[in-house]
Amino acid sequence: MSDEPDPKLRGLGRGLNALFEDEEGVYPQADMAGQTPGRRREMVGVEQLQPGKYQPRNVFDDDKIKELADSIKQHGVLQPLLVRRDPNLDDHYEIIGGERRWRAAQKAQLHEVPVIILELDDTQALEIALIENLQREDLNPIDEALGYQILMNEIGHTQEKLAEALGKSRSHIANMVRLLKLPKGVQDMVSEDGLSMGHARALITAKDPLSVAKAVLAKGLSVRETEALANELNDKTKKSSSKKATKKTGKDTDTLALEAEVSNALGMNVTIDSKNGKAGSLSIQFKTLDQLDELLHRLSHFPGSRLTG
Repeated sequence: MSDEPDPKLRGLGRGLNALFEDEEGVYPQADMAGQTPGRRREMVGVEQLQPGKYQPRNVFDDDKIKELADSIKQHGVLQPLLVRRDPNLDDHYEIIGGERRWRAAQKAQLHEVPVIILELDDTQALEIALIENLQREDLNPIDEALGYQILMNEIGHTQEKLAEALGKSRSHIANMVRLLKLPKGVQDMVSEDGLSMGHARALITAKDPLSVAKAVLAKGLSVRETEALANELNDKTKKSSSKKATKKTGKDTDTLALEAEVSNALGMNVTIDSKNGKAGSLSIQFKTLDQLDELLHRLSHFPGSRLTG
């Protein structure tokens, strides 16, 4: 039975590892005679290949590409690239899996590389390309999160299905996708500047994540120190907002909090005014007669009320 994955990805996940391994080890050379329907092995020129449009990896480590190129110079490309035909160019192919090998092969000045040509529609190509990359340990957190998001948005996978397919926990999938809530500038720091997953998670609830991220990189803060800094800045922001509200309205924070609580309970804007902190007035603003009727209805049900419904 073939070790190659079903193009429709029955049994997604770890079964793809054998075919998609990017590290060049000592593997048996691809059997070019083994042919199966919709799946064909060939040698093609590197100029006939182009990166896949569904490649989730945005950052390629030049040092690792060079290491791979050095290995390829000695052993050749032992693991075939996975490709599909380019519908717009004859004798050209789109890379579904193995772009690192293709880049390294060019650096090693190879003219040809082994490929497996599959017949895939866009959905299958997207699914295989993403899952192939998501199984790798060196994919940066943002690219990983984007991969999960695309699989859920474009193909309709749930977090549970992704977790099962990739051998990860559902909470891991959820936590990774939450990183996409960070500002673009912070996401770039995670992708390119070495801001870790732990740091990124600590920044999600920060009021000003970009400022905190810059401080983390400048000072070399640990994850715990990052969490403490984010909490400290959040507290300062809350106190500043409270002071601004007090200065603007002349009311203390307890009065403002009570106004908000009563307003939420009634669904109408409530203001409380007091000259001496003891006596004052309470005003309820209604926007429609229906709101007024609802308010009177509520008041009529208070014990001792003389209002009629």
